Amino acid sequence: MIEGPRDRKLIDTLEVLDAQTFEGIVWRVTRDGRDPTLFFGGGNRWDDGTFDVLYTSLDKEGALAEMKFHVSRGQPITPTKIKFRLHELKVRVDGLLDLTAASLLANLGVDRTTFGKLPYLDRHGEYETCQKIAETAHFLGSDDPDDPSGILVPNARHKGNNLVIFGDYVSPEDIVHTEDHGVIDWSTV
Repeated sequence: MIEGPRDRKLIDTLEVLDAQTFEGIVWRVTRDGRDPTLFFGGGNRWDDGTFDVLYTSLDKEGALAEMKFHVSRGQPITPTKIKFRLHELKVRVDGLLDLTAASLLANLGVDRTTFGKLPYLDRHGEYETCQKIAETAHFLGSDDPDDPSGILVPNARHKGNNLVIFGDYVSPEDIVHTEDHGVIDWSTV
C-alpha cells in the first residue's frame, strides 16, 4: 500500500497521456482450477494491493516467462507438483494508458537497465516505483473511456508487453475466456 500523498509530477505526467482502446487476445497463466478471468490485488509489480487487477501478456511466451520466474522464485529448478494452465482471453479495455516507451518510463522513475533483472528478494525498490505508477493510474481511472482502466507495460521477463487491467473499471463481459491450452510442462518452456 502506498503511504503519503501522491506524487504531483506523476499525476501530471499520467493525466496528459491519451487513453486508447485495446481489443484483442491476451494470455494468462493460472494455477490449475483457478478462474483465469478472476481479478486479484496481491501487491505485485503493477499493483500495491489496494485495488484488483488482471495481469495478462500480449503474447503466449511472455505469460509463460513471467509465471515460470515466479513459480521458481528465481530457483534453478521449477517445482513440478503445482500444476498451472495456459489460457487465452479476449479482452476489451477502454482507457488504456500505454507506458511502454523507455523515455516515459525513465521520466516516471523506472530504471530500464535493471527492470526485471534484480534477484527476486532485491526487487523491492523497483516494485515500489511501478506500484506508485499503477496506483496513480488507478486513482485517475473511472468507467469513462477517456480515463485509465488499464496500463500497457513492458514484460519484465520477456521481450514484449503486458496488459494490466483494473477490475474497478471494466465490465465482466469485457473479459472472455476463449481457450484453455492445458497444463504447462515447465520442462519444455
